[in-house]
Amino acid sequence: MDLAPIAAVANNLKNEISKILVGQHTTVDLLLTSLLCGGHVILEGVPGTGKTLAVQTFASCLSLTFGRIQFTPDMMPGDILGTNLFNFQTNQFVLTPGPIFCEIILADEINRTPPKTQAALLQAMNERMVTIDRHTYDLGRFFLVVATENPIEQQGTYPLPEAQLDRFLFKIAVDYPSREEELEIVRRHGGGAAMPDLRNFNLQTVADRQAIDQARSLVASIKLSNELIAYIVDIIRSTRNNPSIESGASTRAANMLSSATRAFAALRGRDYVIPDDIKFLAPPLLRHRLIMTASSEMDGFTPEQAVDSILLQIPAPR
Repeated sequence: MDLAPIAAVANNLKNEISKILVGQHTTVDLLLTSLLCGGHVILEGVPGTGKTLAVQTFASCLSLTFGRIQFTPDMMPGDILGTNLFNFQTNQFVLTPGPIFCEIILADEINRTPPKTQAALLQAMNERMVTIDRHTYDLGRFFLVVATENPIEQQGTYPLPEAQLDRFLFKIAVDYPSREEELEIVRRHGGGAAMPDLRNFNLQTVADRQAIDQARSLVASIKLSNELIAYIVDIIRSTRNNPSIESGASTRAANMLSSATRAFAALRGRDYVIPDDIKFLAPPLLRHRLIMTASSEMDGFTPEQAVDSILLQIPAPR
């Protein structure tokens, strides 16, 4: 299998993104993986770690329409989806589309809006379509939600419901940069207090819809052996009978892990999946899907630690 089209998309994107972003290699790899398998992503990190900048830079290198929704406590579902307004000239109701009618959506601080408004994204994320006044509108096959949230500020926030969290492929933890990376960030972007203006960096569009379609079709052909499928299923099922976990991962998680490992293997230049691909992707894919028991939370046992223990217990196929 010739994986050159995938390598071209990945390498060109990384080269353009590196003009602005310093470090964040795991974040970029997981964003690329989500693009190739069509999964949504949450970026979680403290303020000022470049979450919004990473999404804007990523979207600027693709020939896909981009929209940003700044979530606030007073936002209503119609502010996202749009609404039908009466046209007195034609005597008909006409849809005024909301910001969700884009292909890449930056859902900034998604946990700042009430559950009623968060639920407006449920159908869009799962089916890539929305229903407004009994009419259904297609959002297109490239529709992708990249949400950001702040893990330390709980005042005025609304935790995402489990049904919505399960629709996200990855929850990526965006940590502080290393000292060397932080030095380079200040050298490159320390000339002003505001966020860097992307227009000053001459970013090139390096992947159009045809290139993304071609890459996705190749990803679907990546080999995933029956032994590795069983390994994935065993990992997911182990989250449901772990004494530290109150509620484990769904079957949707197993399907998503299967799809993501194919994309990740292709990005590594292989036409087959290996166990290390599954081990690498399992923590970001499962950390937001697991609900820990009260005693585990009191002991400080995290979902990431639960996933690590499961991976140690289940033997990987050779």
